Amino acid sequence: MKYLSTTFYLAAIMLWATTSFGHDNGGSDPIVKIEDGFAVMTTKGVLNIVYKPSDEDFANPERGFYRASSTRSNNYSPLTVAELKEYRKGPAVGSAPGAYSTRSSLLWRYFIMPDFVDKPISSEFLAKLQADLDVIRESGMKLIPRFSYNNSQGRGQCPEGTICPPYKDAPKAIVLEHIKQLGPILTKNADVILTVQMGFIGLWGENYYTDYFGDASANGGIRKLLDKNWQDRIDVLNAMLNALPKDMMVQVRYPQMKQRTVYGINAMTTTAPLTAKEAYSGSAKSRIGFHNDCLLASADDLGTYKDYGNSSSAAKQDIPNLKPYFAEDSKYVLVGGETCSDAFSPQNNCAPEGIADLDLRKLHYTYLNANYNNQVNGDWVEGGCMEAIKRNLGYRIALDSAKINTEVKAGKTLSVNLHLSNLGYAAPSKKRPVYLVLRNASGVTKYEFKTDVRFWMSGANLSGSFKLPASLKPGSYEVLLHLPDANASIASRPEYAIRLANDLWEAETGMNNLKQVITIL
Repeated sequence: MKYLSTTFYLAAIMLWATTSFGHDNGGSDPIVKIEDGFAVMTTKGVLNIVYKPSDEDFANPERGFYRASSTRSNNYSPLTVAELKEYRKGPAVGSAPGAYSTRSSLLWRYFIMPDFVDKPISSEFLAKLQADLDVIRESGMKLIPRFSYNNSQGRGQCPEGTICPPYKDAPKAIVLEHIKQLGPILTKNADVILTVQMGFIGLWGENYYTDYFGDASANGGIRKLLDKNWQDRIDVLNAMLNALPKDMMVQVRYPQMKQRTVYGINAMTTTAPLTAKEAYSGSAKSRIGFHNDCLLASADDLGTYKDYGNSSSAAKQDIPNLKPYFAEDSKYVLVGGETCSDAFSPQNNCAPEGIADLDLRKLHYTYLNANYNNQVNGDWVEGGCMEAIKRNLGYRIALDSAKINTEVKAGKTLSVNLHLSNLGYAAPSKKRPVYLVLRNASGVTKYEFKTDVRFWMSGANLSGSFKLPASLKPGSYEVLLHLPDANASIASRPEYAIRLANDLWEAETGMNNLKQVITIL
C-alpha cells in the first residue's frame, strides 16, 4: 500500500468485515470509525485498523541526508552539541531556487591527519576523537567517519594538471598501525557509528591519487593497478574489518575493491554478488558496503564502475557488469555517498528527464551528502523529486494495517497482526528489536516480535500470539510499536528509535502509538 485515500479505507474495512481474525461476528454489522490518519472496523472481539501514511520529512536514525564536517590533527575543530542538534531541526541548504531543508540524524566527518604520516597517532588526537563521539551520542546523532592524511590537491606540471603528486598520504605500515590504534575507540563507540569508510589511502582518502598504493591516474603512467597494489589495499581493508565489531560494515569507494578482497586479485567483474543467505553473517563479503562519491557525475560515476586491471590485465570501463553487481549486492549492504559534479546533465536530473531518483532506488541508497554537490541537489529541488528523495533515502516504514483482539483475559493469549510497507530505497542496515507495547497508568509490558528489520526490503507482516502474564492488572491499555536501537547504551533514547511514516509518533518516548485501546479482563 502507498498513499491511501479514505475511499480505500472504507473499501478495505468492508472487505475485512468477512475476515474478522478468525472470530464469527455473529451476523452483526461492523462498527466503522474514520479518523484523521486511520480507519477502524470493530467486529466481535477484533479491531481492524487501516492507517494512512504521512509525507512528512523527519529525522530517523541511520538514514537520510547527512551533514558534512571535517577537522585536522594540526588544527582540531571539536564538535558541539548545539551544532548537531540544530542539524536535526532541518536548517536550509543551498541557495535559491535550489535551496531546501532536511532533518538530519547523520554526521559524516573527515578526520585529516597530516601530522601522523610517519608516526603513531598521538594520545591527544585520540582523546579529541573520543570527545567528538561523546558529543555525537549526547546530540542523538550517528557518525560516518573517514580518516585521511591530505585533502589539498597540488597543481603543477603533471598529466592531470590540477592534481599532481606528491599526494602526501601514508605508507602501508603506518596505515596499519593507525588502524590498530583507532580500532578500540571505534569499537567502544560502535553504538553511535553507522559505518566506517575505508579512507586512509590517497588524496581525500578516496583510494585513487596515492603515493604508496598504486596510482591508476594518468600521473602514474601505467593507468592501472598492479597485483602488489591490490594486495596492499586488501591488507588495509582486512585490517579495518578485523579491528571493528563483526556487525559493523566498512564502505569502499569502488565495487571492484570488494570483489578482489572477497575473491582474490584475479577476480573478474562478473563475480557473484551477496545473497540473502550470506547477508549479515559477519563474513567480509557481508560487511563490505559502498560509498559512491561521484554519484551521477558521468556514465560510470567518474570511475566507480571501472575495472582497474592488475599485473596481467588492462584497466577498462565496465558499467555492464559492475553496475548490476552494485545494484544486487547493495540489497544487503550499506550504500551512501554524494554527487560531485553537475556535468552529467540532464541524466542526473529527476525522471523522466533523468535517472536520479530511479538510480537511488535501484542501487538502494541509504544516505547522501546534504552539502555537496548542491548544483545537482538543487536540480532535484527544481525538478520536483527532492521531497521524495528526502523521504525515501534508506528505509521509510509505514504501518498499513493492524488486527488486534479487543478484549483478552490476563493469563491468556493476545493475537496481533501488523502489516508494514517499506516505501524507502533500502532496508534498515542494522539489527534492532521490534516490540509490541501495552501501556496504562500502572506501567508498560513489552512483547518482542520474531523478525529482522534488515530484511524489510518491501516491508513486513508481523504476527504474534503473546501469552499475557496472569498478574497483568485488568483495565484499558494503549497499544504501541517500539523499534529502539539494539545497543543498551542508547536503547531508551527516542532519537535512536525508528519513527513510522504515519502520524503515530511519540517524541517523548520514541514509540509509535497505534491510537487504539484494548481491555485486559
